[in-house]
Amino acid sequence: MYDSHSDSLLEARNLIKEYGGMRVVNQLELNLNRGMVLGLLGPNGAGKTTTLRMLYGLIDPDGGSISFEGHDFVKHRTRIKRWIGVCTQHDSLDEDFNVEQNLFVHASYFRPKVEELRERVHKMIRQFGLEEQAGQTPRRLSGGYRRRLMLARSVIHRPRILFLDEPTTGLDPKARVDLWELIRKMKQEGMGIILTTHYMDEAERLSDELVVLSRGRTVANGVPSRVLGEMIGEHVVVVEADSGRDMEISEWANKKLGNPPTTILGELHLPMSSSQLGGFSTCFEGLRFEVRRPNLDDLFQRLTHSSSKGEEG
Repeated sequence: MYDSHSDSLLEARNLIKEYGGMRVVNQLELNLNRGMVLGLLGPNGAGKTTTLRMLYGLIDPDGGSISFEGHDFVKHRTRIKRWIGVCTQHDSLDEDFNVEQNLFVHASYFRPKVEELRERVHKMIRQFGLEEQAGQTPRRLSGGYRRRLMLARSVIHRPRILFLDEPTTGLDPKARVDLWELIRKMKQEGMGIILTTHYMDEAERLSDELVVLSRGRTVANGVPSRVLGEMIGEHVVVVEADSGRDMEISEWANKKLGNPPTTILGELHLPMSSSQLGGFSTCFEGLRFEVRRPNLDDLFQRLTHSSSKGEEG
């Protein structure tokens, strides 16, 4: 039924979801190819979680379509869900079973042969570095190893698509990097991955393409560099607050950039284009400032500010 040689894994067209008369996802479109990480970004309330739940079949859309390798997801839901893995941000491990048993029980839902089942479990334990923890129950594991086990469990049936919802929340820096490496390896093996995260460095490091949501709508999509260029600009000017010209800088930003500066840890941050940078330098001659490249933190700040303005209006 399914074309395992096609690059395209998942397509969503004009997805709509409403709750209580409010449209929380509005005509969303996205494409996921084999061996690709797609980052789904946006502030709280942007519609990310609802979108994920529609894509992996937990809830039905009120409009639009989802297809898996060209086949309608709603019509072929049962068969297609065998090729989907889901790793939510909420821990759902069985605390009474050890690591090996957690994997064994979850894999058995997909009814492989007993010999194949044992082989898969042992492979996952080796692949995710859980050999020393195989006989331990989850309550004895660190946060990093619990997430490894959650991730191993979500891919033990060898899915073609993996949904990762905030996969490294609460982990220390080393555990985060370790998990990034596991995600990269799965991508290299051809798995398509849809990732949501509030860590902007994580999104930049892992994502081949981004879909950026705000209030249920797609406001930007494409490779990270293009998204940043479209939404932020080529540069970010950083000025120390309390420079004596804060009010003047804010007025200039509102007039020339259409947004006030973002204040972060005693600094004013102003995203702008090269031409705007020239105008800023001329207007504020003698002012000390730094210029850096934009990143996804700037994008997140912009979206959060836009959402707040929308709510106030």
